[in-house]
Amino acid sequence: QVQLVESGGGLVQAGGSLRLSCAASGRSFSSYPMGWFRQAPGKERASVAAISRSGGTTYYHDSVKGRFTISRDNAKNTVYLQMNSLKPEDTAVYYCNAVTNVGSTMTSLYDYWGQGTQVTVSS
Repeated sequence: QVQLVESGGGLVQAGGSLRLSCAASGRSFSSYPMGWFRQAPGKERASVAAISRSGGTTYYHDSVKGRFTISRDNAKNTVYLQMNSLKPEDTAVYYCNAVTNVGSTMTSLYDYWGQGTQVTVSS
């Protein structure tokens, strides 16, 4: 069974930066495209960004385009999300997962989710 451990969240002022990490184990990490999702209070989980197996193709939701950067290190079985110019509306619990595709129709490949990491952006 795949295990996903997200970390790097915290409390930051608007305009600040955070770098999230997701360590994956249990499956062949490099075999899957990976993605980040987020769930704000009272809202459904939504896609944020995705990256192909090699890292050569990426996708970003319009709301984070130009501010967030997804990357991966297959040797470390880790995917990252660099978040710059954070806004209060970025406040959410952030999750990672393997995804079905790299694009606007991305969905999680597994039903299993990690505990997520809380990002809170104050105004």
